[in-house]
Amino acid sequence: MAHFPQPSSGTPLSMDGDKLVVPNDPILPFIEGDGVGPDIMAAAVRVLDAAVEKTFKGEKKIAWYEVFAGQKAFDTYGEWLPQGTLDAFAKYLVGIKGPLTTPIGGGITSLNVALRQTLDLYVCLRPVRHFSGVPSPVKRPGDVDMVIFRENTEDIYAGIEFERGTEDVKKVLAFLKENFPKRFSKIRFPDSCGIGIKPVSEEGTKRLMRAAIQHAISHELPNVTIVHKGNIMKYTEGAFRNWAYQVADQEFAEQTYSWDRWERTKRAKGEQAANAEQKAALASGKILVKDAIADIALQQVLTRPKEFSIIATLNLNGDYLSDALAAQVGGIGIAPGGNANYVNGRAIFEATHGTAPKYAGQDKVNPSSVILSGEMMFRHLGWNAAADLVIKGVEGAIESKRVTYDFARQMEGATEIKCSEFADNIIQHMEG
Repeated sequence: MAHFPQPSSGTPLSMDGDKLVVPNDPILPFIEGDGVGPDIMAAAVRVLDAAVEKTFKGEKKIAWYEVFAGQKAFDTYGEWLPQGTLDAFAKYLVGIKGPLTTPIGGGITSLNVALRQTLDLYVCLRPVRHFSGVPSPVKRPGDVDMVIFRENTEDIYAGIEFERGTEDVKKVLAFLKENFPKRFSKIRFPDSCGIGIKPVSEEGTKRLMRAAIQHAISHELPNVTIVHKGNIMKYTEGAFRNWAYQVADQEFAEQTYSWDRWERTKRAKGEQAANAEQKAALASGKILVKDAIADIALQQVLTRPKEFSIIATLNLNGDYLSDALAAQVGGIGIAPGGNANYVNGRAIFEATHGTAPKYAGQDKVNPSSVILSGEMMFRHLGWNAAADLVIKGVEGAIESKRVTYDFARQMEGATEIKCSEFADNIIQHMEG
């Protein structure tokens, strides 16, 4: 810790109540990442700096501050995730990271999960939209334009597991057998099974749903869909659904109309009255809050994506949905992501793909995921004009068909260029 580097310039962000205070020279920590991380992060920093310069003409500038996680951290400090990195994100509030390798063996099972949970970044924010010209396996990828609010700290990602054959799993099984014999009887092969525990809390659910509804309000979006598997897991995923509806009906009754409210009106006054109530609410501009079983939702985001604006869901469901949606608009290589705490202002934006070690150092891989994550970061900071310029540059670069190999091999008439050259192309298309 004594030798962990400190920023040489810039001003820290701060919070004023629930508002993020952003100076003109914010210190933004970044993790370069493993594998292709150095290539794509270098490209992203150039694009993001160019957007800020072109937008603010020197009035604002990012003070980049490198911190360490993954292989580079282990090689330098002997730790996969140094405390200094956690301290930096806690102090400076907002930053960005490249992809990180997962350490082999015991200890930290995922550096990404460790960052999210240690810093209590309870929302995994995954916007999904199509850029014209990007190859897609579906007929109308432009219909996909939605944001996933994935709960980040609970569900199976809490990591409460007991390995088959260990003394710990024997204790858990013995406890279940003694105290809950009927439930224990559902375990088909107790002598050879591992056990996992899935925590889902009212507090965790409600803070996620608040963030989702507030996003819908601020961006004037028409609906929020609660995605769950409550028909099977009634006291975790079913409770998630019920608590999420409570937030809509009790905290945002003036701004939303929920299917749960429709059901109550139907029971009290009949279906015709419930339909009339919903129609009037939506005509007045209220946000529709509805729900969908996870397996049905995975079908419907493919067959009728226009019906979804925001999805609020648990950790595992959100993992599946975000990657499935990314595939519809061109793959995870262009999918941005962020992890945020909307109470204390902390947020880490990130490339959502892996480290692709076979391409490390080749200046080859598409940097769009981390660049578009930077665009999300700009909006979090309130630098919307700079974010708009990033989008303009990416759209123009793709339309020019001078793209990295992943797009070039699927686009007719495309010219393959390097990762760094694609960054140049994006910057050039910010003009005009």
